[in-house]
Amino acid sequence: MRALADRLDLPLYRLQSVASFYPHFFLKPPARVEARVCGDMSCHRYGANTLRQALELKFLGQDVNIQHVSCLGRCDLAPAIAINDRIFEQVTEASATSLIQARLTGQPVSLENVPHARPGVVKCDPYPEDARYGVLQRYVESRDWTGLIAKLKESGLRGLGGAGFPTGMKWEIVRGQTDPDKFVVCNADESEPGTIKDRFIMTHAPHLVIEGMILCGLVVGARHGIFYIRHEYTQQEHIIAEEIRRCYRERLLGSGILGSDLTFHLEVFVSPGGYICGEESALLEAIEGKRAEPRNKPPFPGQQGLWQNPTVINNVETFFFVPVILDRGTEWLKAQGRDGSVGVKFVGISGDVQRPGVYEVPMGTPYRELIEQYAGGVAPGRALKSFAPSGPAGGYLPASMLDLPLDWNAMTKAGATVGSGAIVVCDDRACMLDMALNSVRFFRNESCGKCVPCRTGSQKLVDMLTAWTKGQAASGDMALFEELSHALRLTSICGLGQVVPVPIASVLKHFAEEVQSHVRDHVCPAGVCALTSPGLVAAAPLRARHD
Repeated sequence: MRALADRLDLPLYRLQSVASFYPHFFLKPPARVEARVCGDMSCHRYGANTLRQALELKFLGQDVNIQHVSCLGRCDLAPAIAINDRIFEQVTEASATSLIQARLTGQPVSLENVPHARPGVVKCDPYPEDARYGVLQRYVESRDWTGLIAKLKESGLRGLGGAGFPTGMKWEIVRGQTDPDKFVVCNADESEPGTIKDRFIMTHAPHLVIEGMILCGLVVGARHGIFYIRHEYTQQEHIIAEEIRRCYRERLLGSGILGSDLTFHLEVFVSPGGYICGEESALLEAIEGKRAEPRNKPPFPGQQGLWQNPTVINNVETFFFVPVILDRGTEWLKAQGRDGSVGVKFVGISGDVQRPGVYEVPMGTPYRELIEQYAGGVAPGRALKSFAPSGPAGGYLPASMLDLPLDWNAMTKAGATVGSGAIVVCDDRACMLDMALNSVRFFRNESCGKCVPCRTGSQKLVDMLTAWTKGQAASGDMALFEELSHALRLTSICGLGQVVPVPIASVLKHFAEEVQSHVRDHVCPAGVCALTSPGLVAAAPLRARHD
């Protein structure tokens, strides 16, 4: 680090602050084998935490470091484990043991029996393979940026990473900025448990994502774009990089695009790790070589983004749909939805289903159909207990709400969200208090620690939920929960801190009796939690306040 600081002419403390922040960096020589077991949501449902504990005992005293890691982005192939940064899917204790032993002894690791995701087809891709980038070619000829933005606005396309900000409006804001330097950034850092759709899109339709970024750059007046991708997506990184190289060869990127006077350059930036990098301003800080800590807003990236220049940041799926909509038209888009909903959505379905994976579905499709027909439902003889419509940030809904449609307005009205479309299913073997703790612990682990409410509040909530799973509750717990939730929502710098209470709030609302069984009756109905001591019965029943 000292040598690097000298070479870059930077103070050592700055390198130390960055290196100590990201999980992908080591501050001391690692063990011969670094095995990191994902233990979030879907992997948790497939016994990953039990697997990690078994491996810790098996390799005790050896040059092996086994620890928990936050979501590896393989929720449809759970459980997943990273061994020396190489990710293996659907592992068992036996296969994980063999992989670790092979690394210890320096033997080659065979991938013959390691399953991979099923091949996928993107149905709404408008192009035959030999005639891609048609929308870009037409735009270079017309330069009709006002018409392009108007069509995006008419389509209603919004940010599909979960925030839902109107895409046409975002582009128009950046177009209107007078700064000479502007940037376009694709956020491919999907790191929230259950979120796997962008991995699928990058694998099977990289050309549409890249075309969306180029169009964005030309429309808003940016000359440089950055494709920000999480480091666990090595395969997708190579796919995107190869597509970018092809675009340069065919003069779709660079100076003089398609023989015109237009310029747009694009490069890949691999994230050094951390869920917080999915927050747009934290992502910009990471690109700038800093700790990925969210910025205070305003100003927003559209006015002051990368290097303080106006910046468009959109999700992979959002950029994907730009050329699709511009080629097929808004009437086509409206016709794809069901029962008044508009468009198509990619959803990732994982957890306790028989066919986990990514599905391209009409908006308006009921969650019951998504789970039972597309994903095959839960195992025979089991009953569906709950589903999270948008990973841990969306909370848990009971089976009685399965007939809600995949629709922004309908879900908002029901007090839920479509979010990123990360649907995680739990069958009747799941304990919902245990699942809430798993989700809140994820947020605690991934808090950047910059703001006190998130750093401290998330830990307090983990402590409280841990006590509840042991059958212990204090009389003031609900008042404390409401106070913490209020503080987190109002004073956290970014969305991570604001959603920390959501999983437990949803469980208290929809599965109150299950929580009561733990703290009042000292019983886990699902037989998941190890209640080892008599519960301290609260002065009043634990119920969420609904106002």
